[in-house]
Amino acid sequence: MGLLYDLSKKYRTISIVGMAKNAGKTTALNYLIEEADDEGLTLGITSTGRDGETQDLVTGTEKPRVYLYEDTIVSVPTQLYDLAEAGLEIVRKSNYRTSIGDLLLCRVAEAGYVQIAGPVATAHTKMMCDEMFDMGCELILIDGAIDRKSIASPDTSDAIILSTGAVLSRNLKKVVEDTAHIVSLYTLPQLEECEARSLIEDNMGEDKIMLIKKGRVEILDLATGLGSSRFIDEAIDQDTDYVYIPGAFTNSVVADIHPSKLKRVKFVLKDPTKIFMNPMDWGQLKKKKFQVSVMKNIKVAAITVNPVAPSGYSFDHQVLRDAMQAALPDIPVVDVRM
Repeated sequence: MGLLYDLSKKYRTISIVGMAKNAGKTTALNYLIEEADDEGLTLGITSTGRDGETQDLVTGTEKPRVYLYEDTIVSVPTQLYDLAEAGLEIVRKSNYRTSIGDLLLCRVAEAGYVQIAGPVATAHTKMMCDEMFDMGCELILIDGAIDRKSIASPDTSDAIILSTGAVLSRNLKKVVEDTAHIVSLYTLPQLEECEARSLIEDNMGEDKIMLIKKGRVEILDLATGLGSSRFIDEAIDQDTDYVYIPGAFTNSVVADIHPSKLKRVKFVLKDPTKIFMNPMDWGQLKKKKFQVSVMKNIKVAAITVNPVAPSGYSFDHQVLRDAMQAALPDIPVVDVRM
């Protein structure tokens, strides 16, 4: 049994997320689709944008196409339906619209290449997935075709497969370090069930910075912590146990907070995609005994590596895979080009 079969026993929806453009995300998608066909799994395929075209619409570079097998359920907008080389049976017209037409839920009647697209809004993606399960899908793969941070969100799917590779850097060590950094952020510990968590959950609708002080909530009139570290520092007193930051978390959020407060108070973030810090700055913060958890973390089901960069350089296949596996021993690492 292959990787996808094992994952299908744990998860119902998996997003494929690229660390960067040309990290091999579409190659990974095709690899998983082929494996699903070998395993006899009924797949649902959708996207958070558009994929399967022969040329990247932004960079103009050539892209691998998406090949679907019979009985796969796929979302296709009306303007791309006639471009499919596969035989598509329209099962139903959905209530979701895109810039290139209403989305159709189709069953692949004859295998072939398809350009896929799906809802952009996370809520709509989840509803479309429910419709696909009703149509007999055993597992749904969501192609993360827009922005890595938003697609990795734990609200989008049960887990992600992270695609990385040579496109990140000519330095193999940096590729591995940057990928391991992202995985470490995505798998930060969740805030345990406690009074503080309940208080945060009860007030999350405010979408403001909150301080939990001995069982009570103090909501600051700050929707973002960016450039607000001085105000946060002033609000933290001896009674403060937790600081909840709902938005982006960068150096500017904590720059002016006294080191003793950074060490004593526990910070809570909505989810790991809100963190925008490089490995060096994050490491420096952790050395200060900075304590952080998230309301919901991200399950990284697997890593796929692409040893070839579009600009022409490449790494040895086995060396990259082995280095990545050594850095992330608890996560399956697959070279989808081998």
